[in-house]
Amino acid sequence: MAGKTSAKSAKVAGKATKPPLLSGGNPQIAKGDGDAPVQAYIAAMPGWKRDVGRHLDALIVRTVPGVHKAVKWNSPFYGVEDQGGWFLSFRCFTKYVKVAFFRGTSLRPLPPGESKNKEVRYLDIHEDDQFDEAQLAAWVKQASQLPGARMRVERQQP
Repeated sequence: MAGKTSAKSAKVAGKATKPPLLSGGNPQIAKGDGDAPVQAYIAAMPGWKRDVGRHLDALIVRTVPGVHKAVKWNSPFYGVEDQGGWFLSFRCFTKYVKVAFFRGTSLRPLPPGESKNKEVRYLDIHEDDQFDEAQLAAWVKQASQLPGARMRVERQQP
């Protein structure tokens, strides 16, 4: 009987630690600085979107060595401290993963998705999309070299 109680407790504990999904299947992950919260977000992405998240994260890390990571507003953010802020974020929606380039209108060629914010451009990745990885890497590299978005890198005090 003790074995059943332990198994049940582990099952309940497992459910308690699994982050809830917000509207559109976006994982609700606590705000945090560094790689760990970003990896928690990616691990919580539902279905095929998890592979997209892993792929995006790997491409960004490969393209921008030493990139700074954080989770804010239930989305992974990527930045370069020398540039003073964030250059990219992504989040889950029901039928796609939306990549936001905060200074996207400065990228060439322009990423396809328009925004209400005059500087932001988007790339939506759907389940069966075969996106141009070389173009995405070029956008990431360009974006990382621009002055960061208004959201500055916040350092947590030890």
